[in-house]
Amino acid sequence: MPSSITRRRVLAAAPAIRSSAAPGHVNVLYLHSHDTGRYVQPYGHAVPTPNLQKFAAESVLFRQAFDAAPTCSPSRAALLTGMAPHSCGMLGLAHRGFSLNDPTRHMAHYLRSQGYLTVLSGVQHEAAAGRVPELGYERILKTESNRGPAVSRAAADFLESRPKEPFFLSCGFFETHREFPVPAPPDDPRYVLPPAPLPDTPQTRADTAAFHASARVLDQSMGAVLEALERAGLAASTLVVLTTDHGIAFPRMKCNLNAHGMGVMLMMRGPGGFSGGRVSDALVSQLDLFPTLCEAAGLTRPGWLQGRSLMPLIRGEREEIRDWLTGEVTFHAAYEPARAIRSRRWSYVRRFGQRRTPVLPNCDDGPSKSVWLDHGWRTEQLDPESLYDLVFDPAESRNVIAQHPKEAAHWRSLLKQWMRDTNDPLLEGDVPPPPGSRVNNPDGVSPREPFIEYD
Repeated sequence: MPSSITRRRVLAAAPAIRSSAAPGHVNVLYLHSHDTGRYVQPYGHAVPTPNLQKFAAESVLFRQAFDAAPTCSPSRAALLTGMAPHSCGMLGLAHRGFSLNDPTRHMAHYLRSQGYLTVLSGVQHEAAAGRVPELGYERILKTESNRGPAVSRAAADFLESRPKEPFFLSCGFFETHREFPVPAPPDDPRYVLPPAPLPDTPQTRADTAAFHASARVLDQSMGAVLEALERAGLAASTLVVLTTDHGIAFPRMKCNLNAHGMGVMLMMRGPGGFSGGRVSDALVSQLDLFPTLCEAAGLTRPGWLQGRSLMPLIRGEREEIRDWLTGEVTFHAAYEPARAIRSRRWSYVRRFGQRRTPVLPNCDDGPSKSVWLDHGWRTEQLDPESLYDLVFDPAESRNVIAQHPKEAAHWRSLLKQWMRDTNDPLLEGDVPPPPGSRVNNPDGVSPREPFIEYD
Protein backbone atom coordinates (compact mmCIF):
# COMPACT_ATOMS: atom_id res chain seq x y z
CA MET A 1 0.00 0.00 0.00
CA PRO A 2 1.39 3.44 -0.86
CA SER A 3 2.22 5.57 2.15
CA SER A 4 4.63 8.36 2.92
CA ILE A 5 4.32 7.92 6.68
CA THR A 6 7.27 6.32 8.40
CA ARG A 7 6.17 3.29 10.38
CA ARG A 8 6.44 3.84 14.13
CA ARG A 9 7.11 1.39 16.92
CA VAL A 10 3.74 0.06 17.93
CA LEU A 11 3.99 -0.50 21.65
CA ALA A 12 5.63 1.92 24.01
CA ALA A 13 6.68 1.38 27.63
CA ALA A 14 6.76 -2.00 29.38
CA PRO A 15 7.53 -5.27 27.55
CA ALA A 16 4.76 -7.77 26.88
CA ILE A 17 3.85 -10.14 29.70
CA ARG A 18 2.84 -13.59 28.58
CA SER A 19 -0.14 -15.26 30.18
CA SER A 20 0.13 -18.32 32.38
CA ALA A 21 -3.62 -18.94 32.10
CA ALA A 22 -4.60 -22.28 30.62
CA PRO A 23 -6.57 -22.26 27.37
CA GLY A 24 -10.27 -21.89 28.08
CA HIS A 25 -9.67 -20.35 31.50
CA VAL A 26 -9.41 -16.74 30.42
CA ASN A 27 -12.52 -14.85 31.47
CA VAL A 28 -13.74 -12.04 29.22
CA LEU A 29 -15.29 -8.80 30.51
CA TYR A 30 -16.63 -6.66 27.67
CA LEU A 31 -17.29 -3.11 28.92
CA HIS A 32 -19.00 -0.96 26.31
CA SER A 33 -20.65 2.41 26.11
CA HIS A 34 -22.94 4.27 23.73
CA ASP A 35 -21.71 7.14 21.56
CA THR A 36 -18.40 7.93 23.29
CA GLY A 37 -15.86 7.84 20.46
CA ARG A 38 -12.48 8.76 21.90
CA TYR A 39 -13.79 11.65 23.99
CA VAL A 40 -12.30 10.50 27.29
CA GLN A 41 -9.28 11.55 29.32
CA PRO A 42 -6.85 8.80 28.19
CA TYR A 43 -7.15 10.06 24.61
CA GLY A 44 -6.14 13.58 25.61
CA HIS A 45 -9.57 15.19 25.83
CA ALA A 46 -10.55 17.43 28.72
CA VAL A 47 -13.30 15.05 29.76
CA PRO A 48 -12.65 14.01 33.37
CA THR A 49 -12.71 10.20 33.46
CA PRO A 50 -10.27 9.23 36.24
CA ASN A 51 -11.30 5.58 36.39
CA LEU A 52 -10.68 5.16 32.66
CA GLN A 53 -7.36 6.96 33.07
CA LYS A 54 -6.36 4.52 35.82
CA PHE A 55 -7.40 1.61 33.63
CA ALA A 56 -5.36 3.00 30.72
CA ALA A 57 -2.25 3.04 32.94
CA GLU A 58 -2.73 -0.71 33.54
CA SER A 59 -3.69 -1.80 30.02
CA VAL A 60 -2.80 -1.50 26.35
CA LEU A 61 -4.47 1.49 24.72
CA PHE A 62 -5.03 1.51 20.95
CA ARG A 63 -4.89 5.05 19.61
CA GLN A 64 -5.90 4.20 16.04
CA ALA A 65 -8.87 1.91 16.66
CA PHE A 66 -11.94 2.20 14.43
CA ASP A 67 -15.37 0.61 14.32
CA ALA A 68 -16.74 -1.15 11.25
CA ALA A 69 -19.74 1.19 11.11
CA PRO A 70 -20.41 4.50 12.89
CA THR A 71 -23.96 3.54 13.78
CA CYS A 72 -25.20 1.58 16.80
CA SER A 73 -26.38 -1.94 15.88
CA PRO A 74 -24.14 -2.41 12.82
CA SER A 75 -21.06 -1.47 14.84
CA ARG A 76 -21.86 -3.78 17.74
CA ALA A 77 -22.92 -6.63 15.47
CA ALA A 78 -19.65 -6.37 13.54
CA LEU A 79 -17.56 -6.49 16.72
CA LEU A 80 -19.50 -9.42 18.18
CA THR A 81 -19.69 -11.54 15.02
CA GLY A 82 -16.31 -10.55 13.58
CA MET A 83 -17.99 -9.76 10.27
CA ALA A 84 -18.75 -6.57 8.36
CA PRO A 85 -22.31 -5.36 8.99
CA HIS A 86 -23.48 -6.27 5.50
CA SER A 87 -21.92 -9.74 5.91
CA CYS A 88 -23.65 -10.50 9.22
CA GLY A 89 -26.89 -8.88 8.01
CA MET A 90 -27.12 -5.97 10.44
CA LEU A 91 -27.67 -3.12 7.98
CA GLY A 92 -29.72 -0.98 10.36
CA LEU A 93 -30.92 -0.68 13.94
CA ALA A 94 -32.11 -3.75 15.85
CA HIS A 95 -34.93 -1.91 17.60
CA ARG A 96 -36.17 -0.73 14.19
CA GLY A 97 -36.55 -4.19 12.70
CA PHE A 98 -33.06 -5.15 11.46
CA SER A 99 -31.47 -8.42 12.58
CA LEU A 100 -28.50 -10.75 12.25
CA ASN A 101 -28.56 -13.33 9.48
CA ASP A 102 -27.34 -15.98 11.91
CA PRO A 103 -27.41 -15.21 15.66
CA THR A 104 -25.35 -18.34 16.37
CA ARG A 105 -22.32 -16.47 15.03
CA HIS A 106 -22.55 -13.99 17.89
CA MET A 107 -19.58 -14.10 20.28
CA ALA A 108 -21.83 -15.10 23.18
CA HIS A 109 -23.06 -18.13 21.26
CA TYR A 110 -19.55 -19.15 20.27
CA LEU A 111 -18.08 -18.79 23.76
CA ARG A 112 -21.03 -20.66 25.26
CA SER A 113 -20.23 -23.54 22.90
CA GLN A 114 -16.68 -23.47 24.28
CA GLY A 115 -17.78 -23.91 27.88
CA TYR A 116 -18.17 -20.28 28.92
CA LEU A 117 -20.94 -18.95 31.11
CA THR A 118 -22.31 -16.09 29.01
CA VAL A 119 -23.89 -13.20 30.89
CA LEU A 120 -25.42 -9.87 29.87
CA SER A 121 -25.79 -6.82 32.09
CA GLY A 122 -27.44 -3.75 30.60
CA VAL A 123 -27.33 -2.63 26.99
CA GLN A 124 -27.06 -4.81 23.95
CA HIS A 125 -28.08 -3.62 20.49
CA GLU A 126 -27.75 -6.69 18.31
CA ALA A 127 -31.29 -8.00 18.79
CA ALA A 128 -34.74 -6.61 19.47
CA ALA A 129 -35.80 -6.74 23.11
CA GLY A 130 -37.78 -9.97 22.79
CA ARG A 131 -35.05 -11.80 20.91
CA VAL A 132 -32.03 -11.29 23.17
CA PRO A 133 -31.81 -15.01 24.18
CA GLU A 134 -31.10 -15.82 20.52
CA LEU A 135 -27.70 -14.17 20.91
CA GLY A 136 -26.47 -16.93 23.20
CA TYR A 137 -26.58 -15.36 26.66
CA GLU A 138 -27.22 -17.98 29.32
CA ARG A 139 -28.00 -15.36 31.95
CA ILE A 140 -29.48 -11.89 31.55
CA LEU A 141 -29.02 -9.93 34.76
CA LYS A 142 -32.01 -8.01 36.05
CA THR A 143 -31.35 -4.25 36.19
CA GLU A 144 -33.61 -1.34 37.10
CA SER A 145 -32.57 0.42 33.89
CA ASN A 146 -29.77 0.55 31.34
CA ARG A 147 -28.25 3.56 33.09
CA GLY A 148 -24.77 3.22 34.47
CA PRO A 149 -25.34 2.81 38.23
CA ALA A 150 -27.97 0.07 37.80
CA VAL A 151 -25.94 -1.85 35.22
CA SER A 152 -22.75 -1.67 37.27
CA ARG A 153 -24.51 -2.89 40.43
CA ALA A 154 -25.82 -5.98 38.67
CA ALA A 155 -22.47 -6.70 37.06
CA ALA A 156 -20.62 -6.19 40.36
CA ASP A 157 -22.96 -8.61 42.15
CA PHE A 158 -22.29 -11.24 39.47
CA LEU A 159 -18.51 -10.82 39.72
CA GLU A 160 -18.51 -10.91 43.50
CA SER A 161 -20.35 -14.25 43.34
CA ARG A 162 -16.98 -15.55 42.04
CA PRO A 163 -18.22 -17.76 39.19
CA LYS A 164 -16.21 -20.99 38.96
CA GLU A 165 -16.40 -21.54 35.21
CA PRO A 166 -14.85 -19.19 32.67
CA PHE A 167 -17.30 -16.41 31.91
CA PHE A 168 -18.07 -13.87 29.22
CA LEU A 169 -19.74 -10.86 30.79
CA SER A 170 -21.06 -8.20 28.43
CA CYS A 171 -21.65 -5.05 30.45
CA GLY A 172 -23.30 -2.32 28.39
CA PHE A 173 -24.05 1.23 29.48
CA PHE A 174 -26.58 3.66 28.01
CA GLU A 175 -24.16 6.52 28.66
CA THR A 176 -23.02 8.61 26.76
CA HIS A 177 -26.10 8.42 24.53
CA ARG A 178 -28.47 11.38 24.44
CA GLU A 179 -30.38 12.65 26.28
CA PHE A 180 -27.57 13.94 28.48
CA PRO A 181 -28.00 14.81 32.16
CA VAL A 182 -28.00 18.41 33.33
CA PRO A 183 -24.37 19.49 33.85
CA ALA A 184 -23.21 19.56 37.47
CA PRO A 185 -20.98 22.37 38.80
CA PRO A 186 -17.73 20.60 37.77
CA ASP A 187 -18.90 20.74 34.14
CA ASP A 188 -19.36 24.49 33.86
CA PRO A 189 -20.33 25.36 30.24
CA ARG A 190 -18.15 28.45 30.40
CA TYR A 191 -15.01 26.35 30.55
CA VAL A 192 -15.49 23.53 28.07
CA LEU A 193 -14.44 23.31 24.43
CA PRO A 194 -16.88 21.82 21.88
CA PRO A 195 -15.64 18.94 19.71
CA ALA A 196 -13.58 19.83 16.67
CA PRO A 197 -16.27 19.81 13.93
CA LEU A 198 -18.40 22.39 15.76
CA PRO A 199 -18.20 26.16 16.22
CA ASP A 200 -17.50 27.48 19.71
CA THR A 201 -20.80 29.04 20.79
CA PRO A 202 -22.79 29.20 24.05
CA GLN A 203 -25.12 26.52 22.70
CA THR A 204 -22.37 24.08 21.70
CA ARG A 205 -20.50 24.68 24.96
CA ALA A 206 -23.64 23.89 26.96
CA ASP A 207 -24.17 20.76 24.86
CA THR A 208 -20.58 19.67 25.43
CA ALA A 209 -20.84 20.29 29.17
CA ALA A 210 -23.86 17.98 29.25
CA PHE A 211 -21.84 15.32 27.41
CA HIS A 212 -19.13 15.71 30.08
CA ALA A 213 -21.76 15.07 32.76
CA SER A 214 -22.79 11.87 31.02
CA ALA A 215 -19.15 10.80 30.67
CA ARG A 216 -18.71 11.21 34.44
CA VAL A 217 -21.56 8.76 35.05
CA LEU A 218 -20.01 6.32 32.57
CA ASP A 219 -16.60 6.61 34.22
CA GLN A 220 -17.97 6.01 37.71
CA SER A 221 -20.02 3.04 36.49
CA MET A 222 -17.20 1.34 34.61
CA GLY A 223 -14.95 2.02 37.59
CA ALA A 224 -17.39 0.25 39.91
CA VAL A 225 -17.32 -2.89 37.74
CA LEU A 226 -13.52 -2.88 37.57
CA GLU A 227 -13.31 -2.50 41.35
CA ALA A 228 -15.66 -5.47 41.80
CA LEU A 229 -13.46 -7.53 39.48
CA GLU A 230 -10.49 -6.75 41.75
CA ARG A 231 -12.39 -7.50 44.96
CA ALA A 232 -13.47 -10.86 43.57
CA GLY A 233 -9.84 -11.78 42.83
CA LEU A 234 -10.62 -12.24 39.12
CA ALA A 235 -8.58 -9.45 37.55
CA ALA A 236 -5.50 -11.57 36.79
CA SER A 237 -7.53 -14.18 34.89
CA THR A 238 -9.87 -11.80 33.07
CA LEU A 239 -9.27 -10.09 29.75
CA VAL A 240 -11.10 -6.77 29.91
CA VAL A 241 -12.10 -5.15 26.63
CA LEU A 242 -13.21 -1.54 27.15
CA THR A 243 -14.62 0.20 24.10
CA THR A 244 -17.61 2.00 22.57
CA ASP A 245 -19.70 1.65 19.43
CA HIS A 246 -18.84 4.86 17.53
CA GLY A 247 -18.40 8.61 17.74
CA ILE A 248 -20.34 11.03 19.90
CA ALA A 249 -23.86 12.16 19.00
CA PHE A 250 -22.99 15.53 17.48
CA PRO A 251 -23.14 16.75 13.86
CA ARG A 252 -20.57 15.23 11.48
CA MET A 253 -19.56 12.66 14.09
CA LYS A 254 -21.82 9.69 14.88
CA CYS A 255 -23.10 8.11 11.64
CA ASN A 256 -20.27 9.67 9.58
CA LEU A 257 -17.47 7.74 7.86
CA ASN A 258 -14.64 9.86 9.24
CA ALA A 259 -12.41 9.64 12.32
CA HIS A 260 -15.02 11.52 14.35
CA GLY A 261 -17.60 8.83 13.57
CA MET A 262 -15.48 5.69 13.25
CA GLY A 263 -12.75 6.44 15.80
CA VAL A 264 -13.33 4.58 19.07
CA MET A 265 -11.65 4.21 22.42
CA LEU A 266 -10.19 0.74 22.84
CA MET A 267 -8.24 -0.38 25.90
CA MET A 268 -7.51 -3.99 26.86
CA ARG A 269 -6.11 -5.40 30.11
CA GLY A 270 -5.44 -8.94 31.20
CA PRO A 271 -3.75 -12.24 30.31
CA GLY A 272 -1.71 -12.49 27.14
CA GLY A 273 0.38 -9.33 27.54
CA PHE A 274 -2.36 -6.70 27.79
CA SER A 275 -0.74 -4.72 30.58
CA GLY A 276 1.82 -2.08 31.50
CA GLY A 277 0.16 1.14 30.41
CA ARG A 278 1.43 0.69 26.88
CA VAL A 279 0.15 2.46 23.78
CA SER A 280 -0.29 1.00 20.30
CA ASP A 281 -0.35 3.24 17.23
CA ALA A 282 -1.22 0.34 14.92
CA LEU A 283 -4.27 0.67 12.68
CA VAL A 284 -6.89 -1.71 14.08
CA SER A 285 -10.57 -2.45 13.51
CA GLN A 286 -13.14 -3.72 15.98
CA LEU A 287 -13.44 -6.67 13.59
CA ASP A 288 -10.07 -7.71 15.01
CA LEU A 289 -11.38 -8.25 18.56
CA PHE A 290 -13.13 -11.62 18.06
CA PRO A 291 -10.02 -13.31 16.58
CA THR A 292 -7.89 -11.70 19.29
CA LEU A 293 -10.07 -13.12 22.07
CA CYS A 294 -9.90 -16.56 20.48
CA GLU A 295 -6.10 -16.50 20.38
CA ALA A 296 -5.73 -15.01 23.87
CA ALA A 297 -8.03 -17.67 25.34
CA GLY A 298 -6.55 -20.55 23.35
CA LEU A 299 -9.76 -21.19 21.42
CA THR A 300 -10.16 -22.30 17.81
CA ARG A 301 -10.91 -19.38 15.52
CA PRO A 302 -14.30 -19.88 13.79
CA GLY A 303 -14.17 -19.80 10.02
CA TRP A 304 -16.49 -16.84 9.46
CA LEU A 305 -14.27 -14.20 11.06
CA GLN A 306 -13.05 -11.39 8.80
CA GLY A 307 -10.67 -9.59 11.18
CA ARG A 308 -7.10 -10.22 12.28
CA SER A 309 -5.74 -11.04 15.70
CA LEU A 310 -4.00 -8.25 17.60
CA MET A 311 -1.69 -10.72 19.31
CA PRO A 312 1.28 -10.19 16.92
CA LEU A 313 1.20 -6.53 18.01
CA ILE A 314 1.04 -7.44 21.69
CA ARG A 315 3.91 -9.93 21.38
CA GLY A 316 6.02 -7.38 19.53
CA GLU A 317 6.22 -9.50 16.38
CA ARG A 318 4.59 -6.92 14.10
CA GLU A 319 4.26 -3.16 13.98
CA GLU A 320 1.07 -3.35 11.91
CA ILE A 321 -1.46 -6.09 11.21
CA ARG A 322 -3.32 -4.29 8.42
CA ASP A 323 -2.69 -1.57 5.82
CA TRP A 324 -6.31 -0.45 5.63
CA LEU A 325 -9.74 -0.96 7.10
CA THR A 326 -13.30 -0.32 6.00
CA GLY A 327 -16.45 1.34 7.27
CA GLU A 328 -20.04 1.46 6.15
CA VAL A 329 -23.44 3.02 6.65
CA THR A 330 -26.62 1.70 5.06
CA PHE A 331 -29.50 2.51 7.42
CA HIS A 332 -29.55 4.42 10.67
CA ALA A 333 -32.79 6.28 11.37
CA ALA A 334 -32.98 6.80 7.60
CA TYR A 335 -31.36 5.30 4.50
CA GLU A 336 -27.92 6.77 3.76
CA PRO A 337 -25.80 4.27 1.80
CA ALA A 338 -22.06 4.94 1.92
CA ARG A 339 -18.82 2.96 2.16
CA ALA A 340 -15.30 3.98 3.16
CA ILE A 341 -11.76 2.70 3.22
CA ARG A 342 -8.97 4.29 5.21
CA SER A 343 -5.25 3.82 5.69
CA ARG A 344 -2.62 5.71 7.62
CA ARG A 345 -2.44 8.38 4.95
CA TRP A 346 -5.74 8.38 3.10
CA SER A 347 -9.48 8.22 3.73
CA TYR A 348 -11.74 7.51 0.76
CA VAL A 349 -15.53 7.77 1.09
CA ARG A 350 -18.13 6.96 -1.53
CA ARG A 351 -21.76 7.92 -1.19
CA PHE A 352 -24.17 5.76 -3.21
CA GLY A 353 -27.41 6.89 -4.81
CA GLN A 354 -28.37 10.35 -6.01
CA ARG A 355 -28.80 12.25 -2.74
CA ARG A 356 -26.32 15.11 -2.29
CA THR A 357 -27.61 16.85 0.86
CA PRO A 358 -27.40 15.72 4.52
CA VAL A 359 -29.71 13.02 5.83
CA LEU A 360 -30.70 14.98 8.91
CA PRO A 361 -32.67 12.26 10.75
CA ASN A 362 -29.36 10.41 11.09
CA CYS A 363 -28.08 13.09 13.47
CA ASP A 364 -29.48 13.01 17.00
CA ASP A 365 -31.40 16.12 18.06
CA GLY A 366 -29.64 18.55 20.37
CA PRO A 367 -28.40 22.13 20.75
CA SER A 368 -25.39 21.61 18.48
CA LYS A 369 -27.56 20.26 15.68
CA SER A 370 -29.86 23.25 16.10
CA VAL A 371 -26.94 25.63 15.60
CA TRP A 372 -26.12 24.01 12.28
CA LEU A 373 -29.75 23.91 11.18
CA ASP A 374 -30.11 27.61 11.96
CA HIS A 375 -27.21 28.30 9.61
CA GLY A 376 -28.43 26.33 6.59
CA TRP A 377 -27.12 22.81 7.15
CA ARG A 378 -30.12 21.32 5.32
CA THR A 379 -28.84 22.58 1.93
CA GLU A 380 -25.14 21.74 2.35
CA GLN A 381 -23.85 19.93 -0.74
CA LEU A 382 -22.10 16.58 -0.29
CA ASP A 383 -19.65 15.08 -2.77
CA PRO A 384 -20.41 11.62 -4.19
CA GLU A 385 -16.74 10.69 -3.70
CA SER A 386 -14.23 12.15 -1.27
CA LEU A 387 -10.53 11.64 -0.66
CA TYR A 388 -8.83 13.12 2.39
CA ASP A 389 -5.12 13.40 3.08
CA LEU A 390 -4.89 12.52 6.76
CA VAL A 391 -1.43 14.03 7.18
CA PHE A 392 -2.33 17.53 6.04
CA ASP A 393 -6.04 17.33 6.85
CA PRO A 394 -6.67 15.06 9.84
CA ALA A 395 -10.06 16.72 10.30
CA GLU A 396 -11.13 15.29 6.90
CA SER A 397 -12.57 18.62 5.81
CA ARG A 398 -10.91 19.17 2.38
CA ASN A 399 -11.75 16.83 -0.48
CA VAL A 400 -8.58 16.45 -2.58
CA ILE A 401 -9.88 13.83 -4.99
CA ALA A 402 -9.33 16.12 -8.00
CA GLN A 403 -5.70 16.71 -7.04
CA HIS A 404 -4.87 13.02 -6.54
CA PRO A 405 -6.62 11.01 -9.28
CA LYS A 406 -4.22 8.04 -9.13
CA GLU A 407 -4.56 7.74 -5.38
CA ALA A 408 -8.34 7.98 -5.69
CA ALA A 409 -8.38 5.28 -8.37
CA HIS A 410 -6.34 2.98 -6.13
CA TRP A 411 -8.67 3.28 -3.14
CA ARG A 412 -11.80 3.23 -5.31
CA SER A 413 -10.68 -0.06 -6.84
CA LEU A 414 -9.67 -1.57 -3.50
CA LEU A 415 -13.00 -0.63 -1.91
CA LYS A 416 -14.94 -2.12 -4.81
CA GLN A 417 -12.94 -5.34 -4.60
CA TRP A 418 -13.62 -5.60 -0.87
CA MET A 419 -17.33 -5.08 -1.51
CA ARG A 420 -17.24 -7.90 -4.09
CA ASP A 421 -15.27 -10.21 -1.80
CA THR A 422 -17.77 -9.71 1.04
CA ASN A 423 -20.91 -9.82 -1.16
CA ASP A 424 -22.01 -6.30 -0.32
CA PRO A 425 -25.63 -5.96 -1.53
CA LEU A 426 -25.04 -2.28 -2.28
CA LEU A 427 -23.16 -3.30 -5.43
CA GLU A 428 -26.50 -4.42 -6.88
CA GLY A 429 -28.19 -1.05 -6.29
CA ASP A 430 -30.33 0.41 -3.53
CA VAL A 431 -30.84 -1.91 -0.56
CA PRO A 432 -34.52 -2.28 0.38
CA PRO A 433 -35.55 -2.19 4.04
CA PRO A 434 -36.50 -5.64 5.37
CA PRO A 435 -40.12 -6.45 6.20
CA GLY A 436 -41.11 -5.13 9.60
CA SER A 437 -38.47 -2.40 9.64
CA ARG A 438 -39.17 1.22 10.57
CA VAL A 439 -37.24 3.88 8.70
CA ASN A 440 -37.41 7.66 8.66
CA ASN A 441 -37.83 9.73 5.52
CA PRO A 442 -34.33 10.98 4.54
CA ASP A 443 -35.90 14.35 3.66
CA GLY A 444 -36.98 14.83 7.26
CA VAL A 445 -35.12 16.64 10.02
CA SER A 446 -35.38 14.54 13.18
CA PRO A 447 -35.26 10.81 14.03
CA ARG A 448 -38.27 11.49 16.25
CA GLU A 449 -40.50 12.27 13.28
CA PRO A 450 -43.02 9.66 12.12
CA PHE A 451 -41.31 6.81 10.32
CA ILE A 452 -42.28 4.56 7.43
CA GLU A 453 -43.08 0.97 8.44
CA TYR A 454 -42.33 -1.69 5.81
CA ASP A 455 -44.55 -4.76 5.53
